[in-house]
Amino acid sequence: MKPFVIGLCGGTGSGKTTLAKRLHEAFIDRSVLIGMDCYYKNHPELTFEERTKINYDHPDAFDTDYFISDLQALKRGEKVNVPVYDYTIHARSEEVTPVESRDVIVVEGILLFHDERVRNELDVMIFVDTDADVRILRRIIRDVKKRGRSLDSVVEQYLATVKPMHEKYIEPCKKFADIIVPEGGKNRIAFEMIRELIRERLEATEA
Repeated sequence: MKPFVIGLCGGTGSGKTTLAKRLHEAFIDRSVLIGMDCYYKNHPELTFEERTKINYDHPDAFDTDYFISDLQALKRGEKVNVPVYDYTIHARSEEVTPVESRDVIVVEGILLFHDERVRNELDVMIFVDTDADVRILRRIIRDVKKRGRSLDSVVEQYLATVKPMHEKYIEPCKKFADIIVPEGGKNRIAFEMIRELIRERLEATEA
């Protein structure tokens, strides 16, 4: 059976990761979850200070070719080693995460729908749509508590790159979505509908 690929896109703090995790957990024995932000480009030639100045919300920040290559390998039933990105140093860790192919592949990322080549690999595209004030609050909490960032640095980055990049690159991706979900993982009805869609697809392939 060819894997069924579910793609979730949306702005920072939109709840797309929460929804992606819930879908993965609903089919835990038959699915894998990959975050596109694992595929940020590595810049060992730059100093830490230089890496902090990179615009991580721009499409050029991602190694999209690497991401597509791994996604295609999973769709062929192959095992991949997903890079581990360390946000505290803005660089890839020396570790990797071995990932086996499964019947359902859930992928998520802020710019997942930006590149047509990625869109062509997805069977269903879901855009998670959440108000900007909610997203910035979620990002502050995440970056300060989990990534060791200062409040000032998070706010500065949001105003300088996150907000303008969202308006320029992410929001326009909504037009590619098959499904638009308000509030991400907290939207119970949307979650149940998507879960049923996946279940029906799996049952159809087994019939």
